[in-house]
Amino acid sequence: MAHEAGRAGNMTMMRAVTCAAPGGPEVLQVGEVEVPARVNAELLVKVVAAGVNPIDAKTRAGRGAWPGVTSTPVVLGNDFSGIVVEAPYEAHPLQPGTEVYGMGMVPRMGGTYAEYLTVASLSVARKPPSLSHVEAAAVPLAALTAWGMVVETAKAHEGQRMLIHAGAGGVGHFAVQFASYFGAHVVATGSARNAAFLAELGASEIVDYTAGPFEDAVGPVDVVIDLVGNVGGDTGSRSLGVLRPAGLYVNGPTGSFPTLAEEADAAGVRATGYRVAPDAATLAIVTRLLESGDVRVYVDRVLPLEEAAEAHRLIESGHTRGKIVLAVAEG
Repeated sequence: MAHEAGRAGNMTMMRAVTCAAPGGPEVLQVGEVEVPARVNAELLVKVVAAGVNPIDAKTRAGRGAWPGVTSTPVVLGNDFSGIVVEAPYEAHPLQPGTEVYGMGMVPRMGGTYAEYLTVASLSVARKPPSLSHVEAAAVPLAALTAWGMVVETAKAHEGQRMLIHAGAGGVGHFAVQFASYFGAHVVATGSARNAAFLAELGASEIVDYTAGPFEDAVGPVDVVIDLVGNVGGDTGSRSLGVLRPAGLYVNGPTGSFPTLAEEADAAGVRATGYRVAPDAATLAIVTRLLESGDVRVYVDRVLPLEEAAEAHRLIESGHTRGKIVLAVAEG
């Protein structure tokens, strides 16, 4: 891979999907931008595949992380799987040619909808050998979010009843698996078409949210992992009513439940939001679970980089199973 490092060093421009101003999916444009310069302890990575997440679409629309954008056009995308092109120093464990995956934090760094990116070395782990780059790119943000909500915050354990909303989605399908792995009794909401999928992931009970109010089918639970919020149908508010006294409600989607604190206090339950951090140490744990077969990743659709706008339309539909991934380059 020495050739790869030399080629990146000689390149000044790269292909990327950029966003010049907030708006609908049509504001995403394919063009050329400068290859980012690696500094300090960063890696320069050739991106082979990039995961697409709801936060990408929110940011593109002017919400999410858009308030942190200081200059445009901005390259979106947090998840990636690729190949190290430049390492911080000669003895660094992730040398050129190493296959890696991880996540960054747009707009503090350039996004992954591009041929190259620079990323803090502590945000990067070795790619699971059994996964393709496309599969690996679907893991980091969703799996780290699910781990943070289910394992670190809710402390999933045997004897615990945990309700997980949108269990078949990107974060949800990891959340169901982590909760089940640690022994929790998982009640997952989803559509009828995803019932078998949710059962395979480890859900003990599946509630079809299209068949009637989920609260009519769910007994008292200890924890709610809410990946929907109050953006439609007051899912968050209704979830507080199925919690046992002093139960825990954990909200994921940014800006989806602005009155959470007041409503939770009135309901006599505990509540918190959650924001993911790009932690390679935790990602390495997830890697071991993926390699052992205890956890798997599901990729719903793979689209070329040029179809990033279509990927955003699909993610905003709210009906994707697992993850959507952009194919950026050959692995």
